[in-house]
Amino acid sequence: MGMGARDGCINCTQATWKTRSFTGLLLVLLLAPQAWAQCQILRCNSEFVAATLDLSGGKEAGNAGYCSALRSYALCTRRTARACRGDLAYHSAVQGIEDLLIQHRCPRTGPTAQPRPLPQAPLSGDACFYERGYVQREGRAPEYLHCGVFGDPHVRTFSDEFQTCAVPGAWPLIDNQYLYIQATSSPTRGGSYATALTKITIIFKNWRECAEQQIYQAELDNVPPAFADGSTSSGERRGQHSLRVRSQAPGRHAEIWAAHIGTTLVVRQSGRALGLAVRSPRAIVESYTPEQDVQLCVWGCPSSQRLDTPHALPTAAAHAHCSALLPSRDIYFQACLFDLLATGDMNSSSSALDALEDARGMIADPVKVHLRAAAGVRVAPRLPALLAATLITLRLAL
Repeated sequence: MGMGARDGCINCTQATWKTRSFTGLLLVLLLAPQAWAQCQILRCNSEFVAATLDLSGGKEAGNAGYCSALRSYALCTRRTARACRGDLAYHSAVQGIEDLLIQHRCPRTGPTAQPRPLPQAPLSGDACFYERGYVQREGRAPEYLHCGVFGDPHVRTFSDEFQTCAVPGAWPLIDNQYLYIQATSSPTRGGSYATALTKITIIFKNWRECAEQQIYQAELDNVPPAFADGSTSSGERRGQHSLRVRSQAPGRHAEIWAAHIGTTLVVRQSGRALGLAVRSPRAIVESYTPEQDVQLCVWGCPSSQRLDTPHALPTAAAHAHCSALLPSRDIYFQACLFDLLATGDMNSSSSALDALEDARGMIADPVKVHLRAAAGVRVAPRLPALLAATLITLRLAL
């Protein structure tokens, strides 16, 4: 009897020691800045601690709330596993979760706990007007970045890389803490292999007292001058709105201002393709997590989807047409040539021209507007070269 009691106490002591050791490890991880720099394990740790702060009934075996928090913790670590390879803090947390699931006899499947939001002080002053607040804090204007997506489709990334992409279907252009933008490419008419943007969806995420979630959606031949709910403004504060939409040509153009994140977006239809131009502060652009690892405006299109292999030189007629519209031999001139050869449609050249005009309105330094393509990269049409050249020549001759 005495031996059994001692064995039970030993087991209790071991369980208590494991729990205390794991709690201590969590505190170490929460205080380790390098954990956040390498991966998102710090966020998982914080959410678990917050979820278990006010649990009633202690942590007895089978406690539903504690088990839900552990399952949420495990799910969070799985989501950030890719970015945390080789991170000791991450692997220690994963092993600790496994031990606690066994110790508390928690089922592997079941409900998960929603992370408790951390308390936030009320917003004051110009907090909902990004640029104004930034100037007050830093004494200077924020650094703005530009992304443009247009044509067949071509992408000018926030880091000023230029790519032409074979990305049929829906792809995220931007995915960060405040904003999600998805573009859909579809084959163009005429039986060619060319694609064009046919749908753009923009989601402004809920952000404290400044903005509730708002959706804007444009499709080919329908670029509305309003959000999806029919409104043209949202998020009123101090007599001004965080979100506003206006249009110079309803059905073909819309400009959206998001004052709370200092971001301007232009959606327009050029020929038979949609285009998007974005101007956003660097801090907003970079507010993403490792899980948000597909963003065409940030990293460009995946390497397997990039078109940069030369197939044919443009015809003299195509060269003359694009030269008349775009005298500077920059990425927009090359995009014009590409789209003419790929589609045989003279109207496709307007995509590059409109994208250039949007870039001029969004980039403060005129020298940086005319981005030059990387050396050695030439136009790479997806139509057979002879057929494309014939189409262009015939259309220009008419």
